[in-house]
Amino acid sequence: MPEWFQEFYPVLILLVIVGFVFWRLPSVDVGHDRRYTRRRVLNWLPLGLTYALLYMGRYNLKVSQYAFEEIAGPDGSPLMGNTGFGIVFMVGTIVYGVSFLINGPLTDRLGGRFSMLTGTLGATVMNLLMGLASLTLLRNGPLAGVIAHNFIPVFSVLYAVNMYFQSFGAVAIVKVNAPWFHVRERGVFGAIFGILIALGIYFAYDLGPLILDGMGLAWVFLMPALLLAVFWVIDWFVVRNSPADAGLADFNTGDATSGDDSPRLGAGKVFKMMLTNPVILTIAGVEFCSGFLRQAIMQWYPSFAKQTDGVLGLRSEFVYDNWGLLLCIAGIMGGVFAGFISDHVFQSRRGPVAGFLYGLLLAGAVVLTFTYTTPIVGWLVVVMSMAVIGVHGMLSGTASMDFGGAKNAGIAVGIIDGFVYLGTGIMSLTYALVLPKVELDAAGRLAGAATDPANWRAWPVAMIPIAAIGLFLALRLWNAKPKPKGAAH
Repeated sequence: MPEWFQEFYPVLILLVIVGFVFWRLPSVDVGHDRRYTRRRVLNWLPLGLTYALLYMGRYNLKVSQYAFEEIAGPDGSPLMGNTGFGIVFMVGTIVYGVSFLINGPLTDRLGGRFSMLTGTLGATVMNLLMGLASLTLLRNGPLAGVIAHNFIPVFSVLYAVNMYFQSFGAVAIVKVNAPWFHVRERGVFGAIFGILIALGIYFAYDLGPLILDGMGLAWVFLMPALLLAVFWVIDWFVVRNSPADAGLADFNTGDATSGDDSPRLGAGKVFKMMLTNPVILTIAGVEFCSGFLRQAIMQWYPSFAKQTDGVLGLRSEFVYDNWGLLLCIAGIMGGVFAGFISDHVFQSRRGPVAGFLYGLLLAGAVVLTFTYTTPIVGWLVVVMSMAVIGVHGMLSGTASMDFGGAKNAGIAVGIIDGFVYLGTGIMSLTYALVLPKVELDAAGRLAGAATDPANWRAWPVAMIPIAAIGLFLALRLWNAKPKPKGAAH
């Protein structure tokens, strides 16, 4: 078998699996004809793949850390170790969360298609700039000294602007799909949303290292920029905001704004309405916890395995070698499970599924505290990733449509996803403060406190109280369902 095929055949297998899952996803019959369902697939598929590529252009920062932490800066310390990564990622995620105050109302006013095109173009440009900055640094270009001496501030700014544009993505995909999916079939869309998130994680964590090894550090940023540019063109020609915009008939979706023909409220009034809605606030609280836990696992397990490899040998394990692939499979399983159970067992209630998955997260965090230095650690965090991606797809991707309604989906998902990334920002700050620092020895190899697994205990311990709070809040959503203003078909 050729070496290049050995590297890429898992991608082909994964695409076949994803295609099969999409084909076999159980559906709820709400009266759509075949012409409608075909056009809907044509709408959400390129939109969803664009969203997955935005993930690739977001989490490539972690992939770049694998290289930057082994490059000595002017003072001899790594350009971006654990603390530096925590700072850059924290700044970016806080900007992402706060950006929804602007981008949520903007999306409700101008449409999801506008937001996806804007976000994709901006993320393309910022990934291009991060790639050029990396190339300049590596080739000792004219600004190499400035970048090296100010590496963390420079990348904090570039990544923060990237994350501002990235924040359009989640709002856009929910806003566009809200008029296309009835509330009774949105559990299936939640599964699709989880699968798309999982694909983006795979692109970042498995294809990213292949790009790093085969093409160089700069291409970790340049390749997502190139792919996003291609999909910007596709989205321009294919994606439409509603069935009516695609030449089909709109229908009553049965969500919180169904049957509401009143004039559109101003953004301030909608924010006030959402922020006084106890269900929206509870979902936002759950998703704050999801943001902390999801990234605590996804961002820090690879660093833990890499930096403690001399003691634990986790880099030679299957999980580390296939981290993106396993996260993708976990995300697919979590999304499909959550969507199917929600629609077919709990009558489109999202709370029971979130409660079950948060119970799994809490149990996983407790077990991880006592087993993080054993070979079980990799498989345990994969199971926890399945749970948290399932919750995120169900609440951010589905419940935001249900309780915000198609009319106000932009602001609803903005509030909810904003809390996700505020949770991620708190996670980044927490771990930047408590995790051991990365150092380089005289030969440029990783050394110091970060290589001792005993210094990483704070990693699992910090997850336990967050998972407990998330479980408590998720159980409060047990019977929550949207109340449409008009009859739904």
